[in-house]
Amino acid sequence: MEMCLVAAHDDGLSMNGLQNVHAQLSMALPISLKRKKFYQDVSISQGEGGLFEVSLDRRKLKTPGGKLFAVASEPLAIAVATEWDSQKDTLKFYTMHLTTLCNTAIDNPTQRNKEQIITATLKYLETDTVCYRVEEPQGLVELQKNEWDPVIQWIEKRYDVEIGSSSSIAGPTIPQKTRDTFSQHLASYGFWALTGLEFVITQLKSVVLPFALIDRHLTVEKAVLLSRLEEEYQIQRWGSVEWAHDYDCQELRSRTAAGTLFVHLCSEASTIKQKLLQG
Repeated sequence: MEMCLVAAHDDGLSMNGLQNVHAQLSMALPISLKRKKFYQDVSISQGEGGLFEVSLDRRKLKTPGGKLFAVASEPLAIAVATEWDSQKDTLKFYTMHLTTLCNTAIDNPTQRNKEQIITATLKYLETDTVCYRVEEPQGLVELQKNEWDPVIQWIEKRYDVEIGSSSSIAGPTIPQKTRDTFSQHLASYGFWALTGLEFVITQLKSVVLPFALIDRHLTVEKAVLLSRLEEEYQIQRWGSVEWAHDYDCQELRSRTAAGTLFVHLCSEASTIKQKLLQG
């Protein structure tokens, strides 16, 4: 795998840079931002400490930081291996969301701990997509009320909190009790799961929607639609730019689905590990 890391640097970009570039570019990426596939076989194996490793032609995968790529969840390892196995003649790192999330959790490039991630995550409550309401046009006012209010009502009942909504530029005032409750809930996740949850929150620009998504109250398609409600309304009125709208929507679904799957797989692995230790 060291050969891969060296090759990825030939164009003056790290693998992290290649993986993150998709957020800035369209499908028509220059060839320099892609890499020719250099392996044939992808496999997984269980290594030290019961962690699962991914190998490319029997060379163990490593992270951009040079660490051994090892995960606690076998299904997650299989999903990552599938990402690598599904690549064709050209490697498109920007499509490998699960691999990127694992790399982020292993390398922790920003050197944050759980508390810092929770603090950063809760800031999205102050600007949550579903809490900001328009005052006009009336059609959009009614659409936001009909589509967003039920989700807010659900999360308020589910966690016994108050959130509300506001048409003020300052947004709604979030009670401290709500912040404390959500903070305690987030603290119940492990570092890996929090990494995935933060990723979904940044994609949807909301805390409410990812909570409902992770809790299986919403589907990925519905959560993405709700996060794009105003844009979808405008498109219905004025139309969209050819393929751009569908492409952006599909990409957001892909990232949101990958992040949600990552959270579930990491949470399950953590739960199993705890039960084994208790046993």
